[in-house]
Amino acid sequence: MAHEITQPLPLEVLKSVESLGGRIRIARLRRRLNMDELAKACGIGRRTLYRIENGEPGVAIGFTLAVLWKLGLLDTVRAVADPDDDEHGKILEAARRPQRVRARAPDNDF
Repeated sequence: MAHEITQPLPLEVLKSVESLGGRIRIARLRRRLNMDELAKACGIGRRTLYRIENGEPGVAIGFTLAVLWKLGLLDTVRAVADPDDDEHGKILEAARRPQRVRARAPDNDF
């Protein structure tokens, strides 16, 4: 049973999913693969591939990644949410660090 979305997704999210689907479709067509061939190679149904290419947001991310893998594009996803590129997160983390460091007590062992 499919889960219902209780709140609409932000427009930016919907546009991103739609854009990704379009790029996947272009990659499939450039490789001269029909939908049945690619879907079978990924272990998904033709309808699922259709939904990915049409930018439907309810498709499991694992299916989308499987399609990208089969198209040889999985490496392009590695930069998504890379902690090294998360400038905002780095700033928040730095703000939580202690402002000063206490000096260690002198070692009084004689």
